[in-house]
Amino acid sequence: MNKRDFIKTTMLAGMGLTVAGACAGEAKPAAAEQGLKHWVWENPNHEETDEDLQKKYSSYYEAGVRGMFFEHDSERHFRIAKKAGLETHRWMWTMNRGEKELLESHPEWYAVSRDGKSCATNPPYVGYYRWLCPSKPEVKEYLAQLSTEILKKDYIDGLHLDYVRYCDVILPVNLWDNYGIDQSQELPEYDFCYCDTCRENFKKKTGKDPLEMEHPDQSPAWRKYRYEQVNNIVNHLAEIAHAHNKPITAAVFPTPEIARRIVRQDWTNWNLDAVCPMIYHGFYRETVSWIGDAVEEGMHFLCGKFPIYAGLYLPDFKSDEELEEGIRVALKNGASGVSLFGKVNEKTLSILKSVSK
Repeated sequence: MNKRDFIKTTMLAGMGLTVAGACAGEAKPAAAEQGLKHWVWENPNHEETDEDLQKKYSSYYEAGVRGMFFEHDSERHFRIAKKAGLETHRWMWTMNRGEKELLESHPEWYAVSRDGKSCATNPPYVGYYRWLCPSKPEVKEYLAQLSTEILKKDYIDGLHLDYVRYCDVILPVNLWDNYGIDQSQELPEYDFCYCDTCRENFKKKTGKDPLEMEHPDQSPAWRKYRYEQVNNIVNHLAEIAHAHNKPITAAVFPTPEIARRIVRQDWTNWNLDAVCPMIYHGFYRETVSWIGDAVEEGMHFLCGKFPIYAGLYLPDFKSDEELEEGIRVALKNGASGVSLFGKVNEKTLSILKSVSK
């Protein structure tokens, strides 16, 4: 199953509680003086010829796209895109790592659920959900090495992180029957991570073992601890990227509140150069206008720390008019551009170009 197809069926709708810690004042608009900057997420197609790639990437640039997030390495694709004027960033899976060699050599690195099952042997939901534990120093070093190998390549302009979080603790209600589960509360088998490292670290800090709490899912301190573990990973990778004089970005859940609530992701506290919230409105059963709401919330809590590029899932738009509206409401509410996932064709580029004028 394609990873974004799975996300499409697993994301939870809703914007709810107000998140503490926002700056005072109005959210800052996009930096108009720097111009808009659009992106495309893409897995390099090795069957495309050099001529095909030159034509495609040139058409992207002419429509206002200025950067690519490539899911896999391909020096040929990267160099042709660069020649067309595009930035080339390597899109890296971060905490979700299911390589056979890693599973066999370091099963102890993987996250453990509240009911004691490791992602190494009992992946939740789908077989490729193999989540590493961000509390382990060995995991931090492993990810640092991977990032360094990427960043030292001269044809790669930056690092783009994905799956920078814990496993989804709750799925949308319409999927409960599909999986034979009722997630009206956080269930132990989907609640991570309760490995020895996490429990010992938290106990040293608070005097409490999360497994001995009556309701660990209701503990603000335990939730904050887990936010901080992912924060530490991301900010360490940011230091490495910046030491290579290259930018680092991330694909994240659509709003700060949703991200914290359902995947323990605290992206407003990351030291990034930009963020791409995946504001896939169809996943949440929201209208196109919600894209603007999500951008507005992110801008408010970021306080101008770094730009937002609104992630749009092209299959969610039922018409060209809807796509145009989605781009417009994102930009109106402060996004510095959009990032597109899906089939980018001539009509898509025409709409992007017309809206960006």
